[in-house]
Amino acid sequence: MELLGIDIGGSGIKGAIVNIDTGELLTERHRIPTPEGAKPADVANTVKQLVEHFNWKGKVGCGFPALVTHGVAHTSSNIHKSWRGVNVEELFKKYTGLEFNVANDADAAGLATMSFGTGKGKKGLVFMITLGTGIGSGAFYNGDLIPNFELGSIPYKKYKRIEQYAANSVRKRNHLSYTEWGKRVNKFLRLIEKLFSPDHIIIGGGASKKFDDFKDEIKINTPVTPAAHQNNAGILGAALLAKSNPLP
Repeated sequence: MELLGIDIGGSGIKGAIVNIDTGELLTERHRIPTPEGAKPADVANTVKQLVEHFNWKGKVGCGFPALVTHGVAHTSSNIHKSWRGVNVEELFKKYTGLEFNVANDADAAGLATMSFGTGKGKKGLVFMITLGTGIGSGAFYNGDLIPNFELGSIPYKKYKRIEQYAANSVRKRNHLSYTEWGKRVNKFLRLIEKLFSPDHIIIGGGASKKFDDFKDEIKINTPVTPAAHQNNAGILGAALLAKSNPLP
């Protein structure tokens, strides 16, 4: 079955047509920079451009960087504050004329990883942590999604959210080496380990491609591995959402 998946990130909005039975991207990934400010109308127009690029006429799945329930965004850590309370599914339908299933981006990436990648067959409590503009997180128990775990929003020392300390965007902005940044990521993962005692942690997002550059700084007891699909997991997971949205 072929479906269109769109992954909305802080720096780019990406999409591809996916075979959700095999997890294969059937087209080249197309990326458009996220509009400055990431306001609803501007993002919706960019989503329309992606849909038109693929000449897509069917249902669309979309990973979105916020806590999302029943299609409505409730947080705005890495997008414009005016998104709060917006029904994202209805907004995108208005701009494209197509039906959308929208969920938290890390939940979408986690679905891909648990269905086709590193997490397939893993039992117990598994966290998918995406390191990008912010820190996203997806939680799974025996393969079933526990929606809207926003672990990047945990307060840490002087920071309102720990993602302000350990996100990949912080590494870039502060010109941190991977060793320096890896120590920060380790502190975040150690906190997660202490709070939840997970059975496995999977690192996703763009930073997963550089896992070898900071893995020596990850010194927690919980097994930690990079996501097999790396930063395409968001697109693949979004396409899975188009078939059946598992979120409330």
